Amino acid sequence: MDTTGTAHRQSMAYPWFVVAVLMVAYVFSFVDRQILNLLVAPIRRDLGINDTQMSLLMGFSFAIFYTILGIPLGRLADRWNRRGLVAAGVVVWSVMTALCGLAQTYLQLFLYRIGVGVGEATLSPAAYSMIADYFPPERRATAISVYSMGIYLGSGIAFLVGGLVIQFAVAQGVVSLPLVGDVRPWQVVFFVLGGSGILFSFAFLLVREPPREGVVAGSSVPFGEVVAHLWHNRRTVLCHNVGFAMIAFCSYGTAAWVPSFFIRTFGWKAGEVGIIYGLIVMVFGCAGILFGGWLTDRWLKQGKTDAALRVGIVASAVAILGGVYLLAGNGTLAAVLMVPAVFALGMPFGAAPAAIVAIVPNQMRGQTAAVYLFIVNLIGLGVGPTAVALVTDYVFANDLALKWSMLIVGTVANLAAIGLLAAGLKPYRETTQRLRAG
Repeated sequence: MDTTGTAHRQSMAYPWFVVAVLMVAYVFSFVDRQILNLLVAPIRRDLGINDTQMSLLMGFSFAIFYTILGIPLGRLADRWNRRGLVAAGVVVWSVMTALCGLAQTYLQLFLYRIGVGVGEATLSPAAYSMIADYFPPERRATAISVYSMGIYLGSGIAFLVGGLVIQFAVAQGVVSLPLVGDVRPWQVVFFVLGGSGILFSFAFLLVREPPREGVVAGSSVPFGEVVAHLWHNRRTVLCHNVGFAMIAFCSYGTAAWVPSFFIRTFGWKAGEVGIIYGLIVMVFGCAGILFGGWLTDRWLKQGKTDAALRVGIVASAVAILGGVYLLAGNGTLAAVLMVPAVFALGMPFGAAPAAIVAIVPNQMRGQTAAVYLFIVNLIGLGVGPTAVALVTDYVFANDLALKWSMLIVGTVANLAAIGLLAAGLKPYRETTQRLRAG
């Protein structure tokens, strides 16, 4: 009887349970983060704003504090209880999401979106660090890819459930809620999401803080030492971080406007777009991220230490070709042709964080992950949606030219990603060799 295999499966069951809980938290974070993409038309109408102002709500308002606070929160993840840090963050961002439903002005909604970003900044640095302590190096890319499925599950659910809620709320007209009074359909969506997140936070009572491998509990290194380590490996870090940030630039920049693309170009309803696009993102985005993690681990086992960067290059090349969906003649064909692009853009987002935490000591992982998230989200989420909006508003000055704005921004971003990641292959290999030797 093979008791070794049974014991191994039992020993790995709880780590995978923790990954599942963290993934669901990531799902909630992305639902709260991405739901605005489906609500462009009603919010623009009710608040009297244009695409550029709307894009600031989608990206910049959220990203500015999400990225800045990520670094000190990453330091906390290297010193404090990571489970408690994440649970507190879930409560904060869920409360702020609910408050978005109370916004009556553009400024109020902008400030509440900042609050959502503050809460969500706690999650990924702590999650990457916990997963790295639960899994050996050759399985981390797959484990982090499963966690990172929350990106596409959350985005898909935001569109799918948001579409269903919008259809229901629109059918009801103005909704009257206790203590709040009459609210618009888009405000109801925020109340539902915020309340659900608060209830989910209790799941972290079932999560144990993992022991930190190779370090004294609660110890960490000064941020200056982290910066010095990253600076010593600056070519590796910059090519990796900025290269993957350009993929995120394309991903966030285009995804933010996909619902509006279908609404403006093909006359689809918001609820219809939400259901169809949500299903595409959930199925093929998740498939892409799992495939990217699996491919990275497979290449690592074959001795390709730069596997994650290779995956990013492949993903960007496929995404460029996949942009053809923007030129389709009807909505159904566009939805079908979108599948390869969604799959490809999902591939790097489990591989990339696994690669960056692999080149630093344990006690630097949270802070290093926070630096990675700072760059990726400031460039990708903070600028991506606005870049598309600026081209639409000020280059074409025509809402119906949105597809050309998306195509231009996405193609340029992916070409930049390919160049940066290709330039980073050799430095990344050299960095991993030095760490193994030292």
